[in-house]
Amino acid sequence: MRDLRFLTIRLAPLVLACLAAFAPFTRAQQPDGPQTSPPPPAAAPQPAPAAKPASTEKIRIPSGTHVAVVLENGISTRGAKAGDSVYFHTSFPITMNNRVVVPVGSYLRGELLETKRPGRVKGRGEFRMRLDTLIFPTGYTVDLNAAPRTADSGGKETMDSEGKVIGAGSKGKDVETVAGTTATGAGIGAIADGPKGLGIGAGIGAVAGLGAILLTRGPEAELPRGSTLDIVLEHELLLDSNQIQFANVGTPQPITPPRAQ
Repeated sequence: MRDLRFLTIRLAPLVLACLAAFAPFTRAQQPDGPQTSPPPPAAAPQPAPAAKPASTEKIRIPSGTHVAVVLENGISTRGAKAGDSVYFHTSFPITMNNRVVVPVGSYLRGELLETKRPGRVKGRGEFRMRLDTLIFPTGYTVDLNAAPRTADSGGKETMDSEGKVIGAGSKGKDVETVAGTTATGAGIGAIADGPKGLGIGAGIGAVAGLGAILLTRGPEAELPRGSTLDIVLEHELLLDSNQIQFANVGTPQPITPPRAQ
C-alpha cells in the first residue's frame, strides 16, 4: 500500500505534464461557443438553354403577282422629270397558303424613268415609272422590281405594257378651237360688211384658231394623288419568314379620291 501511494505521488507530475501538452489539441477539436453545421457546397451553375435558331424559310412570291396600290403623290408632265420619286401604299393584302405575306399599308417607292410634255402641234404627254422598293409596316425593306399595268385616275390617260402613262390627245379640242374662232370671226365679219364680210371673217377666225393651237400644248399626262394602280411583279420576290407577321392583315390607309379631270 505504501508502495502504491509512493508510485502515485511520483507519477502525478508526469500525468499533469502530459495533460498540459495535449490541451491545445483538445481545445482546437472542441472550440468554445455554439456549434453550427458547415454550409452545403454551392450548386454547380446550370448551362443556359440553347437559343432557338432563327427560321431560314424563304417566302417566294412568284413573278406575275398583281399588287393593288394607291398613289401618295400626284404626277404630271407639267413639272415631273426623270429621276423623281413616286410613292404608293398597298390597298389589299397578298396571301399565300392562308398566310398574310404582304399586309395592307405596306409602302412602295419607285421613280420616273422618263417624261415628255405634249407638243404644240402633235405628240402626247407621257411618262414611265418603275417601282423598286417595298417597305413593310415593321420597317422590313426588300428590293422590288415591278411596273404598273393599269391605272384609274378619273381621266383619259392610258397605260401600255411597260408602265408608260400616255395622256389624252387634243384633236377634238383643236377642232373645237378652230370651229369656235371661225364662227366668231364670221359673225364679226357679217356685222361689219354683210355677206362678203362673213367669208372674210370666217377665214380670219380659222387662222386665229390655228394660231391658238400652235401656241398651246396638248393635255398633260398626269396621275393625281389617290389614283389606284395595279402593279405586276416582274421577278420573283424573296422574303425572310422571320420578318413576316403572318396573322397581321395590316391597317388600311385613308384614300384621297383623285380630283375630276
